Amino acid sequence: MKRFINILAVFFICLFLNSCQKDFLTEKPETFYTVDNAFSSQTQIDQVLISIYSNIREAWTNPGGSNWMAIFKGKGTDMFDVASIRKGDTFNNYASINPDNTVFYDIYSFWYDIISKANLAIYSADLPQIEWTSNEDKNYALAQARFFRAFAYKNLAEEFGGVPIVTAITNVPKYDYTRSTRAETYDFAITEMEAVLNDLPVTTVAGGRLVKGGAQHNLCELYLAKGIELEAQSNAGDAKTAYGKSIQYGNDVIDGGVYKLMQSRFGTRASETAIGISVYKGGSYSIANIVDTVQQVTNVYWDLFQEGNVNYQDGNTECIWAAQIDYAAYKAEDGESKLAYSRFYGPVFRDGATAHLTGTNEDVGGRGITQMMPTWYTRDEIYSSQWASDMRNSDAVWRRRFKGNVTTSPYYMKEVPWSVLYNGNSDANTNKNNSSLCYPVSCKIATDKYTGIADGQDRSNLFRDDYIIRLPETILLRAEAKQRNGDKTGAASDINQLRTRAQCSYKVTAADMDDNFNLILDERARELVYEECRWNTLLRMGKTIAVDRIKKYEYWTDASTTLNFSFNVWPIPQKVIETNKDAVIEQNDAWKNK
Repeated sequence: MKRFINILAVFFICLFLNSCQKDFLTEKPETFYTVDNAFSSQTQIDQVLISIYSNIREAWTNPGGSNWMAIFKGKGTDMFDVASIRKGDTFNNYASINPDNTVFYDIYSFWYDIISKANLAIYSADLPQIEWTSNEDKNYALAQARFFRAFAYKNLAEEFGGVPIVTAITNVPKYDYTRSTRAETYDFAITEMEAVLNDLPVTTVAGGRLVKGGAQHNLCELYLAKGIELEAQSNAGDAKTAYGKSIQYGNDVIDGGVYKLMQSRFGTRASETAIGISVYKGGSYSIANIVDTVQQVTNVYWDLFQEGNVNYQDGNTECIWAAQIDYAAYKAEDGESKLAYSRFYGPVFRDGATAHLTGTNEDVGGRGITQMMPTWYTRDEIYSSQWASDMRNSDAVWRRRFKGNVTTSPYYMKEVPWSVLYNGNSDANTNKNNSSLCYPVSCKIATDKYTGIADGQDRSNLFRDDYIIRLPETILLRAEAKQRNGDKTGAASDINQLRTRAQCSYKVTAADMDDNFNLILDERARELVYEECRWNTLLRMGKTIAVDRIKKYEYWTDASTTLNFSFNVWPIPQKVIETNKDAVIEQNDAWKNK
């Protein structure tokens, strides 16, 4: 999706330029522009919606390497930590994680900015001067705006618990907001999502715009989250009803005939049953320096993450909602139209295994600077023992074979063993540091064919669209709802839909569905690594699940030595509490006096 300038800004700039005539010193203005008369067409309202799409794309893809966006996507959870060279950016040291931490304010403010824009679009849609092409166009515009508002409140409730619900634009400062409960916040989002279901199209001609399945997926998650909250309040009867509604909306998506798992090869590279990744002598890029290749056998899961394959309109029936990335737009005007994943997530073998691997080319996963790295849990533990045989653990998907490209290495043009990459030094601390820089490379963050090399691109970025909602997450949400509703057999069956597609040798049973939901969280990690917002998942699950897993799977020892309390919501930012001077916003209990 191309980057669009907020139409209001353009509007007022035009007004200013038009005023620069010989009478510009006139003190009495003839017209004042307000929200009520600044909008004159449905196109302007659509520009507000486009700005929200752009904001959400930025939060999901993090093109600028923002720290709060990295945390939003999972840094500091059981799945991701920071490398030794990034310890200053850790989100595991709870000596400095408190209500004053700017990350909480950044994320909280982001969602309220989305709400503000959505409220603006909703209000403006009914202005008398707006002429809509059709009722369908108006209803779709309103449906998108209300979806975004509900989506923001869903995220706020999962992350912060109950928050103030704001449904109108304000023209004057307001300092007396009051909090709703977490359940009430979920309820508001549910009501909004259900209200717009019939005004969202089943499919669209172009990718990126909201469809009905996106609302149904979110309702599956919202009712699940509401059920968990009700159960925590010892309201088992209403919780069971909520789980039933979650399953119902999951059914609508999974069994509704629109979406299905991709089971066979498809898309732009379906004919490439195998690929060869070039190995560059000394890590120096030139055709003459290609001395070897690493051969990989590709598969349908790999297809899901290739350029031109992501959108539903590309024939990918797993895609429910995707952020739009376009290389031509990136070159022309949209600097955020990129996935800076190779840079942000990629390993730094050139520092951690400098005697054997160097450079920033395809053979080492691109130009990585490892701002966020997978924990041992993510890279290895979820594929141990019977879990190893899995398409999602295949070499093309989780690349684990790297050939040495340093001429003096005993592994030059040979595969470098992980025992050497992880434990090649006599000093244990050095090995731990090096292991944080060296790790397997997912096909979701790197490629064998980087776009734009001839134009000067440096293998930092991918230029494919990126999933915001993919069908497997709906399946995992329904599995969790079934388990919480007492149907472990049904939950196992849902999990096995994914495991069958991934050609796993081990299929789960009801006995595997443990009461702490470790199996579901592990399967989410296998299926949705680099996709899901892990903090949202862990926090909405309640009890001590988030804290227990953070401490259990930490890479460094920060959490285990500083995290001495339990929480399943983040703190309300202290800045929000202090600014709301005319009414009390209570801090979440776990974070009081922190």
